[in-house]
Amino acid sequence: MAKRSVAIAEQREPLTKGRVLRTAIRLADEGGIQLLTMRKLAAELGIEAMSLYHYVASKDDLLAGMLEIAMNEIEPPLADGEWKVAIRATATSYYAALRRHRWAHEVMSTPSRVSLAQVRYMDALLARLRAAGFSARMTHHAYHALDSHIIGTALWMAGIAAAIPKGRLPDVAQAVLQRVPVAEYPAFHEHVQVHLTKAAQGDKNPFEFGLDLILDGLDELRDEAPPSTPVRRPYAGRADARPRKLAPRRVRARARAHRPGQDVRRSREA
Repeated sequence: MAKRSVAIAEQREPLTKGRVLRTAIRLADEGGIQLLTMRKLAAELGIEAMSLYHYVASKDDLLAGMLEIAMNEIEPPLADGEWKVAIRATATSYYAALRRHRWAHEVMSTPSRVSLAQVRYMDALLARLRAAGFSARMTHHAYHALDSHIIGTALWMAGIAAAIPKGRLPDVAQAVLQRVPVAEYPAFHEHVQVHLTKAAQGDKNPFEFGLDLILDGLDELRDEAPPSTPVRRPYAGRADARPRKLAPRRVRARARAHRPGQDVRRSREA
């Protein structure tokens, strides 16, 4: 009923490029990008297929416009406040957009369709990581760790949704367990039972759980002071000058707790 109401509301709008793109996104969300054709889109809009080319130059132009709208749904990281909170919010926003528009990753994987919204998202995230105290090298690794988790989890969830109808997971799991001997694969059975008994119910979902692990791990790898904090650079002015690399926090803490020579001095004082 809700989908029909949306379609009726769209038909009352004047035909514009925005309406063409929004209608295309709705069709792709409902049926998948592979089933979206110019003919089907035109029929949904109540026009001839050739009339679409007054609003988009080609199918590729249509897909690029759809991607631009989808990527604009991502909230950029806030410049102030705690960096992990800001990046967690952006990552969650990106993940939610990919869950709404399961076709988006396939479209953005084509180099010719890199959208300005996609570049703005990347630039904002990279800049926030740099401001948090990551060097250019560690920002590179941090960005790709986050990106692979966001996109990978979204694709994994989309695959599960496509393979297992909603509400059918218990039946599918039981059928699998019947074919797999528990004596040979006890850990596998235990894992499936966690799903069936909902033993993990109330815990963070897989995306949130993995995201927090990544952010906590990255926090230990920040290797530059944030721009607002002055940092001594002992190599400045030398021919072999290079940025100072700070050891991870836990390593520095251990080093302070036990410096070489402390035991020797104590034994002499004794």
